[in-house]
Amino acid sequence: MPANTADSRTPVLVWAALAVVYVVWGSTYLGIGIAIESIPPMLSAAVRFIAASALLAGFLLVRSGPAAFRMTRRQFLGAALAGVLLLTTGNGMLAVAEQYISTGLAALLVASVPLWLVVFRFVVRDRPKALTLAGVLVGLGGVGALSLTGGEGGSGVGIVVVLLGSVSWAVGSFLSSRIQMPPNALATSAIEMIVGGAGLLVLGTASGERLDLSAVTTRSWVALAYLVLVGSLIGFTAFSWLLGNAPISLVSTYAYVNPAVAVALGALVLHEPITTRVVLGGLVILVGVALVISTERKGPKRVLEDTDGGGDVGLGVGGGQEPQPPRHHVDPAVEQRGV
Repeated sequence: MPANTADSRTPVLVWAALAVVYVVWGSTYLGIGIAIESIPPMLSAAVRFIAASALLAGFLLVRSGPAAFRMTRRQFLGAALAGVLLLTTGNGMLAVAEQYISTGLAALLVASVPLWLVVFRFVVRDRPKALTLAGVLVGLGGVGALSLTGGEGGSGVGIVVVLLGSVSWAVGSFLSSRIQMPPNALATSAIEMIVGGAGLLVLGTASGERLDLSAVTTRSWVALAYLVLVGSLIGFTAFSWLLGNAPISLVSTYAYVNPAVAVALGALVLHEPITTRVVLGGLVILVGVALVISTERKGPKRVLEDTDGGGDVGLGVGGGQEPQPPRHHVDPAVEQRGV
C-alpha cells in the first residue's frame, strides 16, 4: 500500500518539481539583472557561487561526512577546470553582458548552448544525425538574427560577451564527460562553485571592480540571496530529483521554457521591450534547440549514459545556472546532476 501511494503521488511531484525548474531557472536571468544594478557583475557572481558552495559543502559534510570529498588530484583538477569554464568565464560573462543587454535577450542567446555542443561534437569527428545538424543551422540562424537585429534589447558588446560566455559554458559541459571528475556529484558541484567563484573574485578585482557595501540596495541584496538560496539550492534539488524520477524527454523541456520565462519576467518586472524581431529570433533559436534535443533523444540508451552535454546533447545547460556534473558520477538514487 505505501508503495502504491508513493507511485500515485509521483506524477504530481514530477510536475511540481518541473514547475520549480521552469520558473526558478528562468528567473535567474532577472535575478542577475537586479543584483548587478548596484553590485559589480563579477563580484556579485563570485559572492553567489562561493556562498552556494559553502552551503552545499556544509550540507554534504553533515549528511555524508568527509568521505564525500574523497578524490584524486586529477579528479579535483577536472572539477576545477569545469568550474572555471562554466562559472568564471561562462556565468561571469553572462553577468557582465546583462549590463548592456536585456535579461530576456541574454536568455534567448544562452539557449544556443546545446547547438554549440553539437558543433564541438562535429569538430571531434563524432558525426551527429542530419536532423541534428539541421537543427543547429536553424538555431544558429536565429542567433545570427538576434545578434544583428537585437539593438532594441541591448548593445553589440553585450551580445558578443554573452555569446562568448555561452561558448565557454558549452566547452565546460563538453569536456566534463571527457575528463576525470570526483565520484560524488554534490562534491563536484561544490568544488566547481568555489573555484569558479574564486576565479570571478580574482577577475573582478583585477578589472577594477570594487564592492561598496553602502551603495548596494536592498533590492540587489534580495536578488543575490534569491540566486543563492532559490536559484542554486532549490533549483539544484528539484532538477536532481527530476533526473532520477522523470523521463529525460520531459525534463529536457526546460531548455525551451526557461527563455520564455526569462523574457516574460524581464518585461513584467524590468519593463524590457519585447519586439517582433526578438520574438521571431527567439522562436527560431528554440525551434532549432527543440529539433536538436528531440532528434538526439531518439537514442535513449546513449542519452541516458551521457546527459551532461558531452557526447550527446542531453539536456543542454543554462547560462544562469550552476554546473551540471555528469550523471554517471553518482548513485542515481541520490543525485545525477547539479544546477
